[in-house]
Formats: sequence, C-alpha cells, structure tokens
Amino acid sequence: MKQKLTMFVATLILATGAFAQKKATKDFTSNKKGQLFGIHFSVSDFTTPETFKTSPNAISQSERKFPNIKDMSFGLGFSYWKGLTPKIDFAATLNTVFHDYSSLYAGTTGTNEVGVELEPTFNIRPIADNNRWAPFLTVGIGGGLYSNKIGAYAPVGGGVQFNMASTTYFFAKMQYHFAITTDVLKDNLFYSVGFAESFGAPKPVPVVIPVIPVVEAPKDRDGDGVLDADDKCPDTKGLASLQGCPDRDGDGIADGDDSCPDVKGTAKYKGCPIPDTDGDGINDENDKCVTVPGVARYQGCPIPDTDGDGVNDEEDKCPTEKGLRENNGCPKLEDFAFQANNVQFLTGSAILTKKAKLELDKGAAILNEHNTLKIAINGYADNTGKPATNLALSHKRAAAVKAYLESKGVPADRLTSEGYGSANPIADNKTAAGRAKNRRVEFKTNN
Repeated sequence: MKQKLTMFVATLILATGAFAQKKATKDFTSNKKGQLFGIHFSVSDFTTPETFKTSPNAISQSERKFPNIKDMSFGLGFSYWKGLTPKIDFAATLNTVFHDYSSLYAGTTGTNEVGVELEPTFNIRPIADNNRWAPFLTVGIGGGLYSNKIGAYAPVGGGVQFNMASTTYFFAKMQYHFAITTDVLKDNLFYSVGFAESFGAPKPVPVVIPVIPVVEAPKDRDGDGVLDADDKCPDTKGLASLQGCPDRDGDGIADGDDSCPDVKGTAKYKGCPIPDTDGDGINDENDKCVTVPGVARYQGCPIPDTDGDGVNDEEDKCPTEKGLRENNGCPKLEDFAFQANNVQFLTGSAILTKKAKLELDKGAAILNEHNTLKIAINGYADNTGKPATNLALSHKRAAAVKAYLESKGVPADRLTSEGYGSANPIADNKTAAGRAKNRRVEFKTNN
C-alpha cells in the first residue's frame, strides 16, 4: 500500500510540475486566497489499507479486497480556508464521518456511529492561486471523537482546485490518514469533493459604460438667484444663505422651519422668542422662578420674605422676626405679652415702682431672646404743672427705663430714650383717670 501511495504522490508532483510550466489563463482578483467558507462530501475507505497490510506479499489481486463505494463510510464536512502566500493556504476542516468505530477498537459490530474530526492542514501549490486550475499537496494533523474514544491521525495527500474569479472554488481531494492512536483509529483512505465561497474579499466590479446625458441649462423658477437644483423653495423667492427659502422676520430661520415666522426668535425655540412663562418680563432662560412672577434683581423670583410675615425683606425692618405690616414687619413688645401700662413711677419722680421693674424684667428677657429688635422708649406726662417741668420729667423717666433694661443685659445700641412732656395725650387731661393714662412710657420698635 505504501508503494502505491508513493506512486500517487510522485504522479501528483509531476502533474503539478506540468501545471507550473503553463502560464495562467486568466488573472483574477488576487494571486492569494481571501477567506473562504466551504462544504464538502466525503467517503472513507477503512478496508483497503487493512487488506494491503495483512497481505503485503500477495501476488493475486483477488487476495486483496477493494470495497465498493456503497460499502465505504460517508461523511459531511465544513471548512475554512485562508491564503498565507500566493502558493500556500491554511485550511481547517470539521469532518463528520458515519462509521462503526466500536468495531475498530472493541471488536464488536453495531450500527453506524458518528466520528467528529478537526483537521488543520497546509495546502501547497506549485503555481499561484489566481489560475483557473491548480493542483496541490496537503499535509497536516487531525484529531477527533470516535464514538466515545479520542483519537489522532496524520493526513497526507493531494488534490486539485478550480478557481472561479477568486470568489468560488471547487475542490477534489484524496488523503491517506495515518492513524496515530492505533487502539482507537485505523489507517484509512479519505476522498472528498466540495466547494468554498469567498467572504470579505472584493468581487470584480463590472465595467459600466456611462451614458452621457443631455445637459440642460440650469433653471431658477423663482428668480432668486438660487438654481432650482440647489433651491429648497424653488417656487418662492428666498435667500441664498437659506438655500433659496424666505425669512420674513429676518431671524436666520427659514419660514418653513420657523414656528413664529413673523417674530424674531432663536433656533432653540424653532424660530420663536425665548418664552416668559410667568410674564414678569424675564425670559425663562434667565428666570430662576419660571412659574412665579418676580423681579430682575432676584433673577426672576419674588422679593424674599425670610420670616414669612407677609412683608418682603426689602420693606421688612425685622426680616428675621415675624411682625406686622403696620409696624414695618417688626413685632411689638406687646406681641409678647408685655404690658407697657405697668411701667409706672413714684409720684413726681423718675423712680420706677416695684411693679414697673417686674414688667421691665419681662421686657428685658423678651429683648434678649429676640436680639434683632431695637426699641425707642418715649416718655410722656400730663398737663399738670409747667410744660418745661413736664418735659424734663418725661426725659428722666424714659432714661430711667433705658438704664434699667441695660442693667438686665440689653445692649445700649438697641435702645433709645426721649421725653415729650405733655405732648400727644392719649386721654382727656380734664379727668384724673385721663391724666393717669397720659403719664406713660411707650415702647416702639425702632429698627
């Protein structure tokens, strides 16, 4: 058998030499293969190598057994090809062969089993790939799973390829598979035919002779200086900068794309002005309070009211203390249960009564807790006696109250005192009760 294989290889070498002497009949896309995917059909002969081995000295041909093709094992394979050089290809083939492998290593005969083989090979040609016909030699290594055994073999052989414009290839191949794992696999002859299709490689582009069209004079139907071929609005006069379309409001946005074609706007708002949702005159892009009217100095927000008393901070003299609008947003001591009418003096003097001191203690505590309040202490008298005397006494009484509050920790810079004599009476000086009400000290917020 080895003599016949040697003769086959020698014949193939001679044939490839003959091919090498001939010039390529046609120049295809490339003299090196691109990437190919292929499919092939195969038959495997396990009988012939074994009969030649068991009867090596037989003279009579009848002593050697050559099986019919129907007795061989059929298979299907898939292959990947890639040209390494113009004369050497790499191929990886996945074969499936249907054969009773158990009979090879177990001595039993059963139904056909599937052998799956992976076979990388190098294929060597004497001539470049861009010839119509090219013979090749193949050598490689293979391995597979045969029923439930793993085996290996060495494929050696040759074949011929037919190249169709470097996009489709047909292959016919014969190999002798030398079994490496002889306890799993036996020598066999392997025959296959198939084809492969190129992918990723450029296909020949047919030469197309262009028809020379009749050139017509360029047209400008609307007469705006922009030819119809370049005019997006060929029936309406427009601007060259807008590809022949009009722009009534002159904002640089063509009327067809302008949601406000008669009012200048911006592209961001489809040709409309920047909106002012709350109508405060500050556009939404600069307005931090888009839905509430405000003023520019607060970036579109209302003037803040820190203490929430309904008087905004710009009008509120006590922006961190809730107060009354009529008191400029400041609270009154009376708002904290301070009774100013309890602040009384000994008759004809500026000496505070015990009751007055108790009330002023309460006032001092209030002022120390609400340390932003400033108080004006105003002293008054009735109309009994001389006006000059009453004025001086009212000064002393206001100053006495101020001094007492300072002694209780209220800073002097938060207190002022003033006397007004008998001015601004709050009751009738003709009655004793009225005169008593007019002899008073008033506490006013002075922020």
